Amino acid sequence: MQFSRKDILDIESLSVDEIDFILDTADRMKEISTRPVKKVPTLRGKTVVHFFYEPSTRTRTSFDIAAKRLSADSLSISASSSSMVKGETLIDTARNLEAMNPDVIVIRHSSSGAPHMLARILKSAVINAGDGTHAHPSQSLLDMMTVREKKGKIKGLKIAIIGDISHSRVARSNITGFTKMGASVVLAGPCTMIPKGIETLGASVAYNIKDAICDADVIIMLRIQKERQNSFLFSTDREYAKFYGLNKSRLKGARDDVLVMHPGPVNRGVEMAPDVADGPFSVILDQVTNGVAVRMALLYLVAGGVRDADTD
Repeated sequence: MQFSRKDILDIESLSVDEIDFILDTADRMKEISTRPVKKVPTLRGKTVVHFFYEPSTRTRTSFDIAAKRLSADSLSISASSSSMVKGETLIDTARNLEAMNPDVIVIRHSSSGAPHMLARILKSAVINAGDGTHAHPSQSLLDMMTVREKKGKIKGLKIAIIGDISHSRVARSNITGFTKMGASVVLAGPCTMIPKGIETLGASVAYNIKDAICDADVIIMLRIQKERQNSFLFSTDREYAKFYGLNKSRLKGARDDVLVMHPGPVNRGVEMAPDVADGPFSVILDQVTNGVAVRMALLYLVAGGVRDADTD
């Protein structure tokens, strides 16, 4: 198929065929990172700007590595080092960046909808690297890639997502992505962290973690996002770990070949015990590896000219 989208803003707007096409492209891209020389000339002459208004390690670094492995010129800008600290608006900053003729702008912003607004006014391709509590499409795609790679399929699997659902853009994108691809998704967490109406996205809710984990094929643990919380939603980290943390005992309720995932960063001993995070069921580092491949695929598809050309 031809991939004709200018922007990657969320999972909702992607069709099943488009998701499959992105994952298939990422599968091919992954091989490039195993070569002695980890670079192809596919995006030579293209320019990618990484504009991150929020802190990031995995997403920012993997987008930067992805651009470099495709031979694109890339540069990174943070809000603290831009003219936004002098009062310049996001729109003015973006328009000034576009005046320098970049091909792709990768943006992470604390306000939900910021990438969508920029996509409407900019000619450059826009990739959403996370906006507020709304969406994180590349994280969802790398999660789906990891599950498909390890399980051989997505359809028919039970996906349990545990933790701070209210403040998680990863949760929202994964609910949409996995249900769209034929999996069933169940959520669990403190009632103060489960937003009302979340079932309308296609997931079911179990307030008891044991019920959510029972017979799960995949468990995705989420970080407690204290930076987005205006009030304390649970008593202590110790209490949270007691009732909603994933440990070896609770893991026994899942399937024997369960996958344990986390978008990072992991708060060890809170949402996940160290021996689970480093245990045989953990594919957290596989997610990071696949993140580079997925982001290579996204950059290639929005900036690569003939969208279905061979990556070599």
